Amino acid sequence: EIPCKQIAETPSGLAFLDIFLLSPGHTLIIPKYHAAKLHQLPPKEMADLGPLIANIARAIGAEDYNVLQNNGRIAHQEIDHVHFHVIPKYDEPTGLKVGWPASKGDPETLTKICEQMRKQYESSL
Repeated sequence: EIPCKQIAETPSGLAFLDIFLLSPGHTLIIPKYHAAKLHQLPPKEMADLGPLIANIARAIGAEDYNVLQNNGRIAHQEIDHVHFHVIPKYDEPTGLKVGWPASKGDPETLTKICEQMRKQYESSL
């Protein structure tokens, strides 16, 4: 256990202030169940975290905010334990700054990706 500025606790999760704030109210939500990546969390744990994240977003009181969750080093995950950031966005200079280098996919490639993912999804059920 590490001392923290705890905001809330549920049977499956804990919410506390991030000590490396991007903006006032920046909160971390972690499951008590240890998993490095989101897909490794059991459904019960996931079901409990959703309402906790939403309630923390309401408690922050900011009209605009980001919910961020990273999986793996190249996706910017620094800690090998699932965690969600709720980051208030009060104005342009504060909070999370995001680049989105998107490009339009061609329909044939999108169809192939969709079919592959659908098969993977169905086999995972």
